[in-house]
Amino acid sequence: MRRKDSDDARRRILSACVKLFIENGYKNTRMADILSAAKVSNSTFQNLFRSKDGVLMDLTEFMFDNQFSIARTMFDKHINPVFIYALETSIQMAITELNEHIGEIYVYVYTVPETAEYIIQKTSTELYKIFGSYMPDCEESDFYELDIGTAGIMRNYMAKKCDKYFTLEKKIERFLSLSLRVYNVPQDEIKIIISRILEMDICSMANDVMQKLFKGLEMKFNFTLTEMGELQNEV
Repeated sequence: MRRKDSDDARRRILSACVKLFIENGYKNTRMADILSAAKVSNSTFQNLFRSKDGVLMDLTEFMFDNQFSIARTMFDKHINPVFIYALETSIQMAITELNEHIGEIYVYVYTVPETAEYIIQKTSTELYKIFGSYMPDCEESDFYELDIGTAGIMRNYMAKKCDKYFTLEKKIERFLSLSLRVYNVPQDEIKIIISRILEMDICSMANDVMQKLFKGLEMKFNFTLTEMGELQNEV
């Protein structure tokens, strides 16, 4: 296959996969659906991606890079970075709770070894910048090791759907309490941060971030989503 043809097929496959994953869910998207939407043969797909999981890295890189940059634009850059971390992770959990298909994708990318490793490597660098002053004897490699644990906490909380007892507010509170303690944030500061987060309309903020993320995905992967509307808060 010529390089130009290969690049075009790769673009069509990515566009089809991202659209189908968001609209139908990752597990419910069949290989036949992808091949039909992308107008490629099975052999072409196998040569470029091998499996559905092979598409996830491109999607993971875009979603994680952009969701955090969008969230950060909501507040002044001089605000405490620990609070920004708390806000970003709370918004991420709200997104996964409010949109079933997006939630499935997030849980899956935290589960697949290749994408999980990408997330940990990327976030551990940020964690070192954010929490380094709380743990002055630790190096970036230490934060990589710690992030293996906190990423697992994040994944498990996202996988557990909220109910009338375990509400989104409780999920956020539990996660922040655990994760901030891991990074040696003083308990009185943790209480203040959690209180500020719970006073916010995280669901509305998550909707805003998600809609902007959808638009960015459409532009990046050159497709148009079915009208998604506003994410529904059912928790």
